Amino acid sequence: MDFSTVSLSPALATLIFCITCLAGHRYRRVWKAEGPRSQYWLYGLVAASGLLALGFIPIELP
Repeated sequence: MDFSTVSLSPALATLIFCITCLAGHRYRRVWKAEGPRSQYWLYGLVAASGLLALGFIPIELP
């Protein structure tokens, strides 16, 4: 597979950004409420993977 052609559309990048923000917000809420550790991991991994995707996959420009 040729990874040099992989890029995100602006709409998909916006969707990933919104999901990442919501996951980060939920992570902080669980952290402050000292909730279950499984939720820490779930929301933390979703937020981290979204940030990594936005940071390392280029966005295609029209």
